[in-house]
Amino acid sequence: MIKNLMTSVSGVRGIVGDSLTPEVVIRYVHAFAQTRVGQTVVVGGDPRISQRFLRPLVKSVLMASGCHVIDLGITPTPTTQLATELLGAGGGIAITASHNPVQWNGLKFIGADGLFLPATEIYDLFQRAENLKGQYVNWKAVGQEEHYPRAIEDHLQRIYQLPYIDADHIRRRRFKVALDTVNGAGGLILPQMLEYFGCEVIGLNLEPSGLFAHTPEPVPQNLVDLAVAVKNHQADLGLAVDPDADRLAIIGNDGNPLGEEYTLALAVKFILSKKLGHVVVNLSTSRVIDDIVQYYNCLLFKTKVGEINVAEKMRAVNAVVGGEGNGGVILPEVHLGRDAPVATALILQFLAEFHGSISELKQTLPQYYILKDKVPIAHIDADTIIEHFAEKFHDQQLDFTDGLRIDRPDAWMHFRKSNTEPIMRIIVEARTPEIAWRILQELKEEIAKL
Repeated sequence: MIKNLMTSVSGVRGIVGDSLTPEVVIRYVHAFAQTRVGQTVVVGGDPRISQRFLRPLVKSVLMASGCHVIDLGITPTPTTQLATELLGAGGGIAITASHNPVQWNGLKFIGADGLFLPATEIYDLFQRAENLKGQYVNWKAVGQEEHYPRAIEDHLQRIYQLPYIDADHIRRRRFKVALDTVNGAGGLILPQMLEYFGCEVIGLNLEPSGLFAHTPEPVPQNLVDLAVAVKNHQADLGLAVDPDADRLAIIGNDGNPLGEEYTLALAVKFILSKKLGHVVVNLSTSRVIDDIVQYYNCLLFKTKVGEINVAEKMRAVNAVVGGEGNGGVILPEVHLGRDAPVATALILQFLAEFHGSISELKQTLPQYYILKDKVPIAHIDADTIIEHFAEKFHDQQLDFTDGLRIDRPDAWMHFRKSNTEPIMRIIVEARTPEIAWRILQELKEEIAKL
């Protein structure tokens, strides 16, 4: 495996010119194409500068491998997933490194069903890429290319047609919304949607230039300008997405972040208030979801981290809603993938039906404080850390599905090796910020001693 190239259920990611080179891209795209000869593959992706060479390269390899290509142009990942399904393609590739900084890029591989490839298939693909024997087609079998400019419009229509979205109801509230799409693909879909819903938009970094105005992950420390804009313009709320627009973060009308966990919590509460059913989240998701699901007397299932793990479980149990606590909402009625535009529509509708502000709406939910940190693990084996804490907390409720999750009455902790960076992620949640901080500091000190 190439050094610094991250390969996981989330696809392939690397630093352009370092671990992500034309040779690497050719290898992985050809491995994907080999099982789809004669079929159509949809290509979308965010506007990072490196897509200038990546997009033509990805399409060329697909056509040389005997696949037909439908280029969607710059599109959010959820739009690419939905288009793969709606256009009846054999698969899709989203050229994106999601929330990673601008020097990164990557490939997310999508199956014919519009879902990311399941673990077994993606690891088969990696295996083929490692041992690649370049088998390309002859001149007569080279694939064709066409462009499909309506993918974003299809995505929007699918959302507008949801039975619980009442555009007129939302329009009557005349929301003022500050929006930061960090110069990514979200700039092509979210302003359009907000205008359709009659919102006044205060735009930050809407131009899909691929030159991100700030570190692109939509976490509070990167959303300071958005928080200021909400306060200065007395907006009803602030919305922020990552470059491929699958995650949504919300700033309250008081200028304080709701916390990305509350994006999913609001969506789950809204959907369960409309129809009861199973809910699926990953193991790193806030207990607020457990409480909401319990309140509605529904069943909650937990999976390993990674969108495909949640999506597959949702399909298996026929869940009505699900997602990941990083602001990733999955609504099967649109498609089985994390989708910031879907999350936006659900939350605007919920707020329109609620007679109060977004900050007051958050207060109607159970309140927890979650801290997410990471520790570089170049010099220590992740398994050593997990074994140490499993032994230390052996009398608590332990879950080894994905790293180690420890549940205590007053708090929970989750240790897992990242899929996308060479780090150990540590998540701690408690009833108060003080308890959460204390636990996190103790854990980090202990890891340092190891």
